Amino acid sequence: MYTIPRTSTTDMEVTSIRLEKDLKDRLKKMANNKGYQALIRDILWNYVQQKSGDYRPQFSESDLRASLHATAQQEERCVLTGKVIQQNEPMLLGLTTNGDLVPLSIDSMQD
Repeated sequence: MYTIPRTSTTDMEVTSIRLEKDLKDRLKKMANNKGYQALIRDILWNYVQQKSGDYRPQFSESDLRASLHATAQQEERCVLTGKVIQQNEPMLLGLTTNGDLVPLSIDSMQD
């Protein structure tokens, strides 16, 4: 997950959000000792970074369990090399150790 520099909670604005009890319970369980509010902030920052185009996940081949051949349906960026994968271009989808599928350029897995 993308990690931003930690801001003191006294420098943050208070915001109220309504969550389903089941969602809140799951977030608390996922957060362990970190605190579910910090986890929600991380999730929101990841979303903002991804949508703004600034997000560049840092992966290595050791983070991948498998890869599948695919065709890009929209422009993507390889998580290993940062190379742009154009729409309709052949690509790979890498299955991460966390179970996520991430875009990979065809040549990113070659030695």
